[in-house]
Amino acid sequence: MTTDLESTAPADLGWGAFPSDAPWVLDHDHIRWLDLAGRLRSAAQAEVPALTKPSRIPPGARVLTVTKHLGTALVPWIIRKRRGRYTTAEASRTDVSKRLRLAAERLGPTYIKLGQIISSGEGLFPPELVAEFKLCRDRVPAEPFDVVRTVVEADLGGRIEDIFSSFDETPLAAASIAQVHGAVLRTGEEVVVKVQRPSVSLFVRKDLRVMAWLAPHLVGRIPIAALANPPALVELFAETIVEELDFRMEAANMIDVASMLHDLGQDGYVVPRPHPHLVTRRVLVMQRVRGFNFDDVVGMQQAGIDTENVVRTAMVALMEGAMVYGVFHGDLHGGNLFVLPDGRTALLDFGIVGRLTGERRLAFLRMMIAATTNDVKGQLAAMRDLGALPSDTDLDAVIRDLRLDQPTIDPTTLTGEELVNEVQRVVKALLGYGARMPKELMLYIKNMVFLDGAMARLAPDLDLIGEIAKISMMFAERHGERLGRELGIDHTAVELNMDGVKAGFGVDAGTDSLTYRELQARRELISKRMRDQVGR
Repeated sequence: MTTDLESTAPADLGWGAFPSDAPWVLDHDHIRWLDLAGRLRSAAQAEVPALTKPSRIPPGARVLTVTKHLGTALVPWIIRKRRGRYTTAEASRTDVSKRLRLAAERLGPTYIKLGQIISSGEGLFPPELVAEFKLCRDRVPAEPFDVVRTVVEADLGGRIEDIFSSFDETPLAAASIAQVHGAVLRTGEEVVVKVQRPSVSLFVRKDLRVMAWLAPHLVGRIPIAALANPPALVELFAETIVEELDFRMEAANMIDVASMLHDLGQDGYVVPRPHPHLVTRRVLVMQRVRGFNFDDVVGMQQAGIDTENVVRTAMVALMEGAMVYGVFHGDLHGGNLFVLPDGRTALLDFGIVGRLTGERRLAFLRMMIAATTNDVKGQLAAMRDLGALPSDTDLDAVIRDLRLDQPTIDPTTLTGEELVNEVQRVVKALLGYGARMPKELMLYIKNMVFLDGAMARLAPDLDLIGEIAKISMMFAERHGERLGRELGIDHTAVELNMDGVKAGFGVDAGTDSLTYRELQARRELISKRMRDQVGR
Protein backbone atom coordinates (compact mmCIF):
# COMPACT_ATOMS: atom_id res chain seq x y z
CA MET A 1 0.00 0.00 0.00
CA THR A 2 1.41 3.40 -0.96
CA THR A 3 1.08 6.22 1.57
CA ASP A 4 0.27 9.80 0.59
CA LEU A 5 3.82 10.78 1.58
CA GLU A 6 5.35 8.14 -0.70
CA SER A 7 3.09 9.06 -3.60
CA THR A 8 4.12 12.73 -3.44
CA ALA A 9 7.85 12.09 -2.95
CA PRO A 10 10.02 13.07 -5.93
CA ALA A 11 10.52 10.05 -8.19
CA ASP A 12 14.32 10.39 -8.21
CA LEU A 13 14.41 9.58 -4.48
CA GLY A 14 13.72 6.03 -5.67
CA TRP A 15 17.30 5.77 -6.99
CA GLY A 16 19.32 8.66 -5.51
CA ALA A 17 20.05 10.23 -2.11
CA PHE A 18 18.83 13.75 -2.90
CA PRO A 19 17.17 16.39 -0.70
CA SER A 20 13.43 15.84 -0.20
CA ASP A 21 12.54 19.21 -1.73
CA ALA A 22 13.08 18.84 -5.47
CA PRO A 23 13.45 21.92 -7.67
CA TRP A 24 13.40 19.42 -10.56
CA VAL A 25 13.22 15.64 -10.77
CA LEU A 26 16.07 13.76 -12.42
CA ASP A 27 15.33 10.96 -14.86
CA HIS A 28 18.52 8.87 -14.80
CA ASP A 29 18.02 7.74 -18.39
CA HIS A 30 17.54 11.26 -19.76
CA ILE A 31 20.36 13.33 -18.29
CA ARG A 32 21.97 15.01 -21.27
CA TRP A 33 25.61 14.98 -20.13
CA LEU A 34 25.74 11.71 -18.16
CA ASP A 35 26.78 9.20 -20.83
CA LEU A 36 29.63 11.43 -21.98
CA ALA A 37 31.18 11.75 -18.53
CA GLY A 38 32.68 8.24 -18.43
CA ARG A 39 34.52 8.77 -21.71
CA LEU A 40 35.76 12.16 -20.53
CA ARG A 41 37.09 10.59 -17.33
CA SER A 42 38.98 7.89 -19.24
CA ALA A 43 40.45 10.50 -21.59
CA ALA A 44 41.52 12.70 -18.67
CA GLN A 45 43.36 9.86 -16.93
CA ALA A 46 44.96 8.78 -20.18
CA GLU A 47 46.43 12.28 -20.45
CA VAL A 48 48.22 12.10 -17.08
CA PRO A 49 51.36 10.14 -18.16
CA ALA A 50 52.14 12.67 -20.88
CA LEU A 51 51.56 15.62 -18.53
CA THR A 52 53.81 14.20 -15.81
CA LYS A 53 56.65 12.77 -17.90
CA PRO A 54 59.77 14.82 -17.12
CA SER A 55 61.18 16.50 -20.20
CA ARG A 56 64.89 16.96 -20.90
CA ILE A 57 64.52 20.63 -21.69
CA PRO A 58 62.43 23.24 -19.85
CA PRO A 59 58.81 23.08 -21.12
CA GLY A 60 58.16 26.59 -22.42
CA ALA A 61 58.34 30.09 -21.03
CA ARG A 62 56.12 29.26 -18.04
CA VAL A 63 59.04 27.40 -16.46
CA LEU A 64 60.96 30.68 -16.19
CA THR A 65 58.18 32.27 -14.15
CA VAL A 66 57.82 29.22 -11.91
CA THR A 67 61.57 28.89 -11.41
CA LYS A 68 61.84 32.57 -10.59
CA HIS A 69 59.17 32.45 -7.87
CA LEU A 70 60.36 29.16 -6.39
CA GLY A 71 63.96 30.35 -6.49
CA THR A 72 63.02 33.58 -4.76
CA ALA A 73 61.30 31.51 -2.09
CA LEU A 74 63.87 28.75 -1.60
CA VAL A 75 67.32 30.25 -2.21
CA PRO A 76 67.26 32.57 0.85
CA TRP A 77 66.00 29.66 2.97
CA ILE A 78 68.79 27.36 1.72
CA ILE A 79 71.43 30.01 2.45
CA ARG A 80 70.06 30.65 5.95
CA LYS A 81 69.94 26.92 6.66
CA ARG A 82 73.54 26.34 5.53
CA ARG A 83 74.73 29.23 7.69
CA GLY A 84 72.97 27.78 10.72
CA ARG A 85 70.58 30.71 11.12
CA TYR A 86 67.69 28.51 12.29
CA THR A 87 67.76 27.62 15.97
CA THR A 88 65.52 24.57 15.51
CA ALA A 89 64.43 22.24 12.71
CA GLU A 90 60.85 23.39 13.37
CA ALA A 91 61.84 27.01 12.71
CA SER A 92 63.44 25.95 9.44
CA ARG A 93 60.31 24.05 8.32
CA THR A 94 58.07 26.95 9.34
CA ASP A 95 60.09 29.41 7.27
CA VAL A 96 60.26 27.26 4.13
CA SER A 97 56.55 26.46 4.44
CA LYS A 98 55.64 30.15 4.51
CA ARG A 99 57.94 30.85 1.57
CA LEU A 100 56.35 28.04 -0.47
CA ARG A 101 52.84 29.27 0.35
CA LEU A 102 53.64 32.82 -0.78
CA ALA A 103 55.19 31.46 -3.98
CA ALA A 104 52.08 29.36 -4.65
CA GLU A 105 49.84 32.40 -4.26
CA ARG A 106 51.97 34.37 -6.72
CA LEU A 107 52.00 31.49 -9.23
CA GLY A 108 48.22 31.26 -9.38
CA PRO A 109 45.40 28.69 -9.48
CA THR A 110 47.32 25.46 -10.16
CA TYR A 111 49.77 25.98 -7.33
CA ILE A 112 47.07 27.28 -5.00
CA LYS A 113 45.08 24.11 -5.71
CA LEU A 114 48.13 22.00 -4.89
CA GLY A 115 48.47 23.95 -1.66
CA GLN A 116 44.81 23.39 -0.80
CA ILE A 117 45.22 19.63 -1.24
CA ILE A 118 48.29 19.69 1.00
CA SER A 119 46.38 21.78 3.54
CA SER A 120 43.89 18.98 4.14
CA GLY A 121 46.63 16.34 4.42
CA GLU A 122 47.34 16.52 8.15
CA GLY A 123 49.41 13.50 9.05
CA LEU A 124 50.58 13.10 5.45
CA PHE A 125 52.59 16.32 5.21
CA PRO A 126 54.66 18.28 7.75
CA PRO A 127 52.38 20.22 10.13
CA GLU A 128 54.08 23.53 9.31
CA LEU A 129 53.36 23.04 5.60
CA VAL A 130 49.73 22.10 6.32
CA ALA A 131 49.22 25.13 8.56
CA GLU A 132 50.63 27.55 5.98
CA PHE A 133 48.67 26.16 3.04
CA LYS A 134 45.43 26.35 5.01
CA LEU A 135 45.78 30.11 4.46
CA CYS A 136 45.37 29.49 0.71
CA ARG A 137 41.76 28.38 1.15
CA ASP A 138 40.36 31.88 1.55
CA ARG A 139 42.88 33.90 -0.43
CA VAL A 140 41.86 33.28 -4.01
CA PRO A 141 40.61 36.50 -5.62
CA ALA A 142 37.34 36.16 -7.54
CA GLU A 143 37.08 36.73 -11.27
CA PRO A 144 35.31 39.98 -12.24
CA PHE A 145 31.63 39.52 -13.03
CA ASP A 146 32.15 40.47 -16.67
CA VAL A 147 34.42 37.43 -17.01
CA VAL A 148 31.86 35.22 -15.25
CA ARG A 149 29.11 36.47 -17.57
CA THR A 150 31.20 35.68 -20.64
CA VAL A 151 31.87 32.10 -19.52
CA VAL A 152 28.27 31.41 -18.49
CA GLU A 153 26.76 32.83 -21.66
CA ALA A 154 29.27 31.12 -23.95
CA ASP A 155 28.71 27.71 -22.35
CA LEU A 156 24.94 27.89 -21.81
CA GLY A 157 24.30 29.49 -25.19
CA GLY A 158 22.23 32.48 -24.11
CA ARG A 159 22.16 35.70 -22.13
CA ILE A 160 22.22 35.35 -18.36
CA GLU A 161 18.97 37.33 -18.22
CA ASP A 162 17.27 34.81 -20.50
CA ILE A 163 18.25 31.85 -18.30
CA PHE A 164 18.19 33.34 -14.79
CA SER A 165 15.72 35.75 -13.22
CA SER A 166 18.50 36.82 -10.84
CA PHE A 167 22.23 36.12 -10.66
CA ASP A 168 24.33 37.37 -7.74
CA GLU A 169 27.37 39.21 -9.01
CA THR A 170 29.26 38.64 -5.75
CA PRO A 171 30.30 34.98 -5.47
CA LEU A 172 29.39 32.83 -2.48
CA ALA A 173 32.94 31.45 -2.60
CA ALA A 174 35.97 31.62 -4.88
CA ALA A 175 38.41 28.73 -5.20
CA SER A 176 41.41 28.03 -7.39
CA ILE A 177 39.55 26.27 -10.22
CA ALA A 178 36.16 27.98 -10.04
CA GLN A 179 33.83 30.21 -8.09
CA VAL A 180 30.16 29.76 -7.18
CA HIS A 181 27.30 32.23 -7.44
CA GLY A 182 23.78 32.16 -6.09
CA ALA A 183 21.06 32.50 -8.73
CA VAL A 184 17.40 31.87 -9.50
CA LEU A 185 16.29 30.26 -12.75
CA ARG A 186 13.61 31.89 -14.91
CA THR A 187 11.38 28.99 -13.85
CA GLY A 188 11.80 30.00 -10.18
CA GLU A 189 14.22 27.43 -8.77
CA GLU A 190 17.01 28.57 -6.41
CA VAL A 191 20.35 27.32 -7.67
CA VAL A 192 24.08 27.59 -7.24
CA VAL A 193 26.13 28.17 -10.39
CA LYS A 194 29.71 26.95 -10.43
CA VAL A 195 31.80 28.80 -13.03
CA GLN A 196 35.28 27.77 -14.09
CA ARG A 197 38.00 30.38 -14.40
CA PRO A 198 38.35 30.91 -18.16
CA SER A 199 42.08 30.20 -18.59
CA VAL A 200 42.56 27.65 -15.80
CA SER A 201 42.44 24.55 -18.01
CA LEU A 202 45.29 25.79 -20.20
CA PHE A 203 47.39 26.97 -17.26
CA VAL A 204 46.93 23.72 -15.31
CA ARG A 205 48.30 21.68 -18.19
CA LYS A 206 51.24 24.05 -18.65
CA ASP A 207 51.94 24.01 -14.93
CA LEU A 208 51.80 20.22 -14.68
CA ARG A 209 54.48 19.96 -17.36
CA VAL A 210 56.59 22.49 -15.47
CA MET A 211 56.07 20.62 -12.18
CA ALA A 212 57.07 17.35 -13.85
CA TRP A 213 60.28 18.95 -15.12
CA LEU A 214 61.11 20.56 -11.76
CA ALA A 215 60.15 17.70 -9.43
CA PRO A 216 63.23 15.47 -9.96
CA HIS A 217 65.47 18.44 -9.14
CA LEU A 218 63.71 18.94 -5.78
CA VAL A 219 64.17 15.39 -4.49
CA GLY A 220 65.83 15.55 -1.08
CA ARG A 221 66.10 19.35 -1.15
CA ILE A 222 62.91 20.46 0.61
CA PRO A 223 60.74 18.74 3.22
CA ILE A 224 57.58 17.70 1.38
CA ALA A 225 56.28 14.49 2.93
CA ALA A 226 57.67 11.23 4.17
CA LEU A 227 56.03 9.04 1.54
CA ALA A 228 55.27 11.53 -1.23
CA ASN A 229 58.47 12.75 -2.84
CA PRO A 230 58.08 15.59 -5.36
CA PRO A 231 57.73 13.45 -8.56
CA ALA A 232 55.19 11.17 -6.85
CA LEU A 233 53.31 14.19 -5.51
CA VAL A 234 53.12 15.73 -8.99
CA GLU A 235 51.76 12.50 -10.46
CA LEU A 236 49.18 12.17 -7.70
CA PHE A 237 48.20 15.82 -8.10
CA ALA A 238 47.79 15.43 -11.87
CA GLU A 239 45.57 12.36 -11.44
CA THR A 240 43.37 14.44 -9.17
CA ILE A 241 43.17 17.79 -10.92
CA VAL A 242 42.63 16.73 -14.55
CA GLU A 243 39.14 15.48 -13.69
CA GLU A 244 38.25 18.81 -12.09
CA LEU A 245 38.67 20.67 -15.38
CA ASP A 246 35.40 19.43 -16.89
CA PHE A 247 32.27 19.93 -14.82
CA ARG A 248 30.39 17.21 -16.70
CA MET A 249 32.59 14.73 -14.84
CA GLU A 250 31.82 16.44 -11.54
CA ALA A 251 28.08 16.33 -12.21
CA ALA A 252 28.36 12.63 -13.06
CA ASN A 253 30.24 12.13 -9.78
CA MET A 254 27.24 13.67 -8.00
CA ILE A 255 24.92 11.16 -9.66
CA ASP A 256 27.21 8.22 -8.88
CA VAL A 257 27.61 9.13 -5.21
CA ALA A 258 23.87 9.81 -4.82
CA SER A 259 23.08 6.42 -6.36
CA MET A 260 25.64 4.68 -4.16
CA LEU A 261 24.29 6.26 -0.97
CA HIS A 262 20.74 5.27 -1.92
CA ASP A 263 21.72 1.68 -2.70
CA LEU A 264 23.49 1.45 0.67
CA GLY A 265 20.38 2.71 2.45
CA GLN A 266 22.54 5.53 3.82
CA ASP A 267 19.91 8.18 4.56
CA GLY A 268 22.19 10.41 6.63
CA TYR A 269 23.75 11.99 3.53
CA VAL A 270 22.21 13.85 0.60
CA VAL A 271 23.62 15.18 -2.66
CA PRO A 272 22.25 18.36 -4.32
CA ARG A 273 20.69 17.65 -7.71
CA PRO A 274 22.73 18.81 -10.71
CA HIS A 275 20.56 20.31 -13.42
CA PRO A 276 19.74 17.74 -16.14
CA HIS A 277 20.57 20.19 -18.96
CA LEU A 278 22.52 23.17 -17.58
CA VAL A 279 25.89 21.43 -17.19
CA THR A 280 28.83 22.08 -19.51
CA ARG A 281 32.60 21.83 -19.37
CA ARG A 282 32.91 25.14 -17.50
CA VAL A 283 29.46 25.70 -15.93
CA LEU A 284 27.57 23.56 -13.44
CA VAL A 285 24.09 24.54 -12.24
CA MET A 286 22.86 22.64 -9.20
CA GLN A 287 20.20 22.71 -6.52
CA ARG A 288 20.91 25.11 -3.67
CA VAL A 289 20.95 23.69 -0.15
CA ARG A 290 21.25 25.51 3.14
CA GLY A 291 22.34 24.28 6.52
CA PHE A 292 24.78 24.60 9.37
CA ASN A 293 28.46 24.94 8.60
CA PHE A 294 30.25 21.79 9.68
CA ASP A 295 32.15 23.76 12.32
CA ASP A 296 29.00 25.28 13.84
CA VAL A 297 28.76 22.83 16.73
CA VAL A 298 26.84 25.22 18.99
CA GLY A 299 24.25 25.99 16.30
CA MET A 300 23.69 22.31 15.56
CA GLN A 301 23.35 21.33 19.20
CA GLN A 302 20.97 24.21 19.90
CA ALA A 303 18.84 22.92 17.01
CA GLY A 304 18.72 19.50 18.65
CA ILE A 305 21.08 17.81 16.18
CA ASP A 306 23.07 14.84 17.51
CA THR A 307 26.59 15.87 16.52
CA GLU A 308 28.02 12.49 17.50
CA ASN A 309 25.68 10.90 14.98
CA VAL A 310 26.81 13.37 12.32
CA VAL A 311 30.41 12.12 12.70
CA ARG A 312 29.32 8.47 12.97
CA THR A 313 27.30 8.75 9.76
CA ALA A 314 30.26 10.31 7.95
CA MET A 315 32.60 7.51 9.03
CA VAL A 316 30.18 4.76 8.02
CA ALA A 317 29.31 6.33 4.66
CA LEU A 318 32.97 6.80 3.75
CA MET A 319 33.86 3.22 4.66
CA GLU A 320 30.80 1.67 3.01
CA GLY A 321 31.26 3.64 -0.19
CA ALA A 322 34.91 2.64 -0.53
CA MET A 323 34.57 -1.01 0.52
CA VAL A 324 31.25 -1.98 -1.04
CA TYR A 325 31.01 0.22 -4.14
CA GLY A 326 34.53 1.59 -4.53
CA VAL A 327 33.19 5.16 -4.76
CA PHE A 328 33.60 7.94 -2.18
CA HIS A 329 33.79 11.72 -1.96
CA GLY A 330 37.51 12.45 -2.18
CA ASP A 331 37.82 15.89 -0.62
CA LEU A 332 35.98 16.15 2.67
CA HIS A 333 36.55 19.40 4.51
CA GLY A 334 34.43 21.91 6.38
CA GLY A 335 33.58 23.94 3.28
CA ASN A 336 32.22 20.89 1.44
CA LEU A 337 29.67 19.85 4.07
CA PHE A 338 26.41 21.40 5.27
CA VAL A 339 24.41 19.84 8.09
CA LEU A 340 20.72 20.24 7.33
CA PRO A 341 18.20 21.19 10.05
CA ASP A 342 16.97 17.55 10.12
CA GLY A 343 20.48 16.29 10.98
CA ARG A 344 21.37 14.93 7.56
CA THR A 345 24.58 16.11 5.90
CA ALA A 346 24.68 17.57 2.41
CA LEU A 347 27.83 16.78 0.44
CA LEU A 348 29.15 19.54 -1.82
CA ASP A 349 31.92 19.90 -4.43
CA PHE A 350 32.43 16.62 -6.26
CA GLY A 351 35.45 17.60 -8.33
CA ILE A 352 37.52 14.95 -6.51
CA VAL A 353 35.97 11.50 -6.09
CA GLY A 354 37.84 8.33 -5.17
CA ARG A 355 37.17 5.34 -7.42
CA LEU A 356 38.41 1.87 -6.56
CA THR A 357 37.63 -0.59 -9.33
CA GLY A 358 38.30 -4.26 -9.92
CA GLU A 359 41.35 -5.66 -8.15
CA ARG A 360 42.16 -2.37 -6.45
CA ARG A 361 38.82 -2.33 -4.64
CA LEU A 362 39.31 -5.94 -3.58
CA ALA A 363 42.81 -5.06 -2.34
CA PHE A 364 41.38 -2.17 -0.33
CA LEU A 365 38.73 -4.51 1.05
CA ARG A 366 41.37 -7.07 2.05
CA MET A 367 43.35 -4.33 3.77
CA MET A 368 40.36 -3.21 5.83
CA ILE A 369 39.38 -6.76 6.81
CA ALA A 370 42.99 -7.59 7.71
CA ALA A 371 43.02 -4.54 9.99
CA THR A 372 39.95 -5.79 11.89
CA THR A 373 41.45 -9.29 12.26
CA ASN A 374 44.94 -8.00 13.22
CA ASP A 375 46.51 -9.74 10.21
CA VAL A 376 49.64 -7.63 9.74
CA LYS A 377 51.00 -9.52 6.73
CA GLY A 378 47.57 -9.44 5.12
CA GLN A 379 47.46 -5.65 5.51
CA LEU A 380 50.88 -5.26 3.89
CA ALA A 381 49.96 -7.61 1.04
CA ALA A 382 46.82 -5.61 0.37
CA MET A 383 48.76 -2.32 0.46
CA ARG A 384 51.23 -3.82 -2.02
CA ASP A 385 48.34 -4.75 -4.32
CA LEU A 386 47.00 -1.19 -4.01
CA GLY A 387 50.35 0.12 -5.25
CA ALA A 388 51.70 1.43 -1.94
CA LEU A 389 54.62 -1.02 -2.13
CA PRO A 390 56.44 -2.51 -5.16
CA SER A 391 55.02 -5.82 -6.38
CA ASP A 392 58.21 -7.75 -5.48
CA THR A 393 58.41 -6.47 -1.90
CA ASP A 394 59.52 -9.03 0.69
CA LEU A 395 56.67 -8.62 3.17
CA ASP A 396 58.34 -10.68 5.89
CA ALA A 397 61.37 -8.38 5.69
CA VAL A 398 59.11 -5.32 5.99
CA ILE A 399 57.50 -6.81 9.08
CA ARG A 400 60.92 -7.44 10.64
CA ASP A 401 62.35 -4.04 9.70
CA LEU A 402 59.31 -2.14 10.97
CA ARG A 403 59.15 -4.40 14.03
CA LEU A 404 55.52 -5.16 13.36
CA ASP A 405 56.03 -8.61 14.85
CA GLN A 406 56.95 -7.07 18.21
CA PRO A 407 54.59 -6.19 21.09
CA THR A 408 53.06 -2.73 20.89
CA ILE A 409 54.99 -0.02 22.71
CA ASP A 410 52.94 2.75 24.28
CA PRO A 411 54.49 5.88 22.69
CA THR A 412 53.69 7.94 25.79
CA THR A 413 56.29 5.85 27.66
CA LEU A 414 59.07 6.92 25.29
CA THR A 415 61.36 9.91 25.67
CA GLY A 416 61.45 12.65 23.04
CA GLU A 417 64.71 11.29 21.66
CA GLU A 418 63.28 7.78 21.41
CA LEU A 419 60.15 9.06 19.63
CA VAL A 420 62.15 11.04 17.05
CA ASN A 421 64.51 8.13 16.42
CA GLU A 422 61.58 5.74 15.97
CA VAL A 423 59.83 7.97 13.43
CA GLN A 424 63.06 8.44 11.49
CA ARG A 425 63.72 4.69 11.53
CA VAL A 426 60.24 3.83 10.20
CA VAL A 427 60.32 6.51 7.49
CA LYS A 428 63.80 5.44 6.34
CA ALA A 429 62.73 1.80 6.18
CA LEU A 430 59.57 2.57 4.18
CA LEU A 431 61.44 4.77 1.71
CA GLY A 432 64.03 2.03 1.35
CA TYR A 433 61.29 -0.35 0.23
CA GLY A 434 60.00 2.16 -2.34
CA ALA A 435 56.77 2.98 -0.47
CA ARG A 436 54.47 5.55 -2.06
CA MET A 437 50.95 6.86 -1.56
CA PRO A 438 48.47 5.79 -4.28
CA LYS A 439 45.81 8.36 -5.15
CA GLU A 440 42.80 6.49 -3.76
CA LEU A 441 44.55 5.57 -0.53
CA MET A 442 45.75 9.15 -0.07
CA LEU A 443 42.20 10.49 -0.59
CA TYR A 444 40.75 7.98 1.85
CA ILE A 445 43.35 8.69 4.53
CA LYS A 446 42.94 12.43 3.99
CA ASN A 447 39.21 12.08 4.58
CA MET A 448 39.79 10.02 7.72
CA VAL A 449 42.19 12.68 8.99
CA PHE A 450 39.50 15.32 8.41
CA LEU A 451 36.93 13.23 10.28
CA ASP A 452 39.45 12.78 13.06
CA GLY A 453 39.63 16.55 13.43
CA ALA A 454 35.84 16.87 13.16
CA MET A 455 35.50 14.40 16.00
CA ALA A 456 37.49 16.73 18.24
CA ARG A 457 34.77 19.37 17.77
CA LEU A 458 31.60 17.34 17.29
CA ALA A 459 32.17 14.20 19.38
CA PRO A 460 35.10 14.55 21.80
CA ASP A 461 33.64 12.02 24.26
CA LEU A 462 32.85 9.32 21.70
CA ASP A 463 34.39 5.97 22.71
CA LEU A 464 36.59 5.17 19.71
CA ILE A 465 37.26 1.54 20.56
CA GLY A 466 33.59 0.80 21.22
CA GLU A 467 32.51 2.72 18.11
CA ILE A 468 34.91 0.86 15.81
CA ALA A 469 33.75 -2.45 17.25
CA LYS A 470 30.08 -1.54 16.62
CA ILE A 471 30.78 -0.35 13.07
CA SER A 472 32.72 -3.54 12.31
CA MET A 473 29.85 -5.69 13.55
CA MET A 474 27.39 -3.64 11.53
CA PHE A 475 29.51 -4.17 8.41
CA ALA A 476 29.60 -7.91 9.02
CA GLU A 477 25.83 -8.06 9.37
CA ARG A 478 24.98 -5.83 6.40
CA HIS A 479 27.70 -6.71 3.92
CA GLY A 480 29.55 -9.77 5.21
CA GLU A 481 27.97 -12.31 2.88
CA ARG A 482 28.48 -10.18 -0.24
CA LEU A 483 32.05 -9.17 0.59
CA GLY A 484 32.99 -12.71 1.55
CA ARG A 485 31.69 -13.95 -1.77
CA GLU A 486 33.73 -11.34 -3.65
CA LEU A 487 36.89 -12.26 -1.75
CA GLY A 488 36.27 -15.99 -1.90
CA ILE A 489 36.26 -16.44 1.88
CA ASP A 490 33.80 -17.66 4.49
CA HIS A 491 32.61 -14.43 6.06
CA THR A 492 31.31 -16.28 9.12
CA ALA A 493 34.86 -17.39 9.92
CA VAL A 494 36.17 -13.82 10.07
CA GLU A 495 36.64 -12.87 13.72
CA LEU A 496 36.99 -9.31 14.91
CA ASN A 497 40.31 -8.76 16.70
CA MET A 498 40.62 -5.29 18.19
CA ASP A 499 44.26 -5.72 19.25
CA GLY A 500 45.52 -4.22 15.98
CA VAL A 501 43.12 -1.28 16.27
CA LYS A 502 44.27 -0.64 19.82
CA ALA A 503 47.90 -0.91 18.71
CA GLY A 504 47.19 1.75 16.10
CA PHE A 505 46.08 4.05 18.91
CA GLY A 506 49.25 3.14 20.84
CA VAL A 507 47.40 1.46 23.73
CA ASP A 508 47.74 -2.09 24.99
CA ALA A 509 45.30 -4.91 24.30
CA GLY A 510 43.77 -4.61 27.77
CA THR A 511 42.36 -1.14 27.11
CA ASP A 512 38.54 -1.31 27.04
CA SER A 513 37.67 2.25 26.04
CA LEU A 514 39.33 5.36 24.67
CA THR A 515 37.52 8.63 24.05
CA TYR A 516 38.72 11.07 21.43
CA ARG A 517 39.46 13.55 24.22
CA GLU A 518 41.78 11.00 25.86
CA LEU A 519 43.43 10.18 22.52
CA GLN A 520 44.05 13.86 21.85
CA ALA A 521 45.72 14.29 25.23
CA ARG A 522 48.05 11.37 24.40
CA ARG A 523 48.87 12.88 21.01
CA GLU A 524 49.65 16.28 22.52
CA LEU A 525 52.00 14.68 25.03
CA ILE A 526 53.82 12.76 22.28
CA SER A 527 53.98 15.84 20.04
CA LYS A 528 55.40 18.00 22.85
CA ARG A 529 58.14 15.49 23.62
CA MET A 530 59.12 15.30 19.97
CA ARG A 531 59.13 19.10 19.58
CA ASP A 532 61.24 19.48 22.69
CA GLN A 533 63.73 16.91 21.41
CA VAL A 534 63.97 18.41 17.92
CA GLY A 535 64.35 21.88 19.39
CA ARG A 536 67.45 20.96 21.42
